[in-house]
Amino acid sequence: MEEDFSPLNEKEQLQTENDFIKMKLMLEKGAEFGSAGSEELSPELENIFLKNVMAFEEQFEQHKTIKVFDKIGRPGHFKPVNEIPDNDMGKAWDELRDYLNKYGLDLGVCSPYISTRELYRFTIEELFDHETDDMLLPGWTTNFIYDEFHPDPVYESEKAVKEDLFPALFKTAPVDEYFYCLHDQNILLNGKCYRERKDINAAFNRFKSLFSEMDLQKVIIDRCDVKSDSKTVVSGNYKVIATSITDKKEESFEGKFTIELRPDDLGYWSIKNMEIEAVNF
Repeated sequence: MEEDFSPLNEKEQLQTENDFIKMKLMLEKGAEFGSAGSEELSPELENIFLKNVMAFEEQFEQHKTIKVFDKIGRPGHFKPVNEIPDNDMGKAWDELRDYLNKYGLDLGVCSPYISTRELYRFTIEELFDHETDDMLLPGWTTNFIYDEFHPDPVYESEKAVKEDLFPALFKTAPVDEYFYCLHDQNILLNGKCYRERKDINAAFNRFKSLFSEMDLQKVIIDRCDVKSDSKTVVSGNYKVIATSITDKKEESFEGKFTIELRPDDLGYWSIKNMEIEAVNF
């Protein structure tokens, strides 16, 4: 049943409608709106936003799913990947991705080691058959990530070492329970076994507490070896300049490292064994 707001001027009518939709969302969906100091939207933009929220909630409750191939109109003009020459592959992938975008779908990838040929193959051979939410909203895009279907052990392992472990380890801010690049239990550090992640975090923080400043100058990965489906080994070298908190002297820590990673219970590659030269934890 539509509400009649005609006695009000256009702006008041829109604001009243917005208030009505917000009340409905708060009562039926438990939504919360506004906060002190927040920038207010114009009634026109707020109305568009609120109607999109309502449409999302209605479609989400229905929870309909559809195969990607059906959602994009069951196209028949995309060639099998083995029929596309290498020099045409870039153009073929761009056309396929643009076609997905027209239907509010997109495919991205995190690993730099995945080729456009593999993205094209994955899309027509696997993603087309994937079930997704059957939702259609203005400006709405469903984003798929290739790595979530086929995690790259080399990329994931190198990222855990270079972007998670070393930057967190060699800065003065303490690590906490959300330092997830480490395995949950029985982690080795320079030959010593720590039963739980919190124990090794405490060792890291004791080391950090000795310094007022820490400057990670380099982390170079020389290689990442995939030993099996459940083990990778990343090796390389690093250098850190740290300032002692007691005498303010600078110390240099540099040397080689070897990091062993294994998948955790959720399938993410996490650190199980560390050998880091020049540092006594």
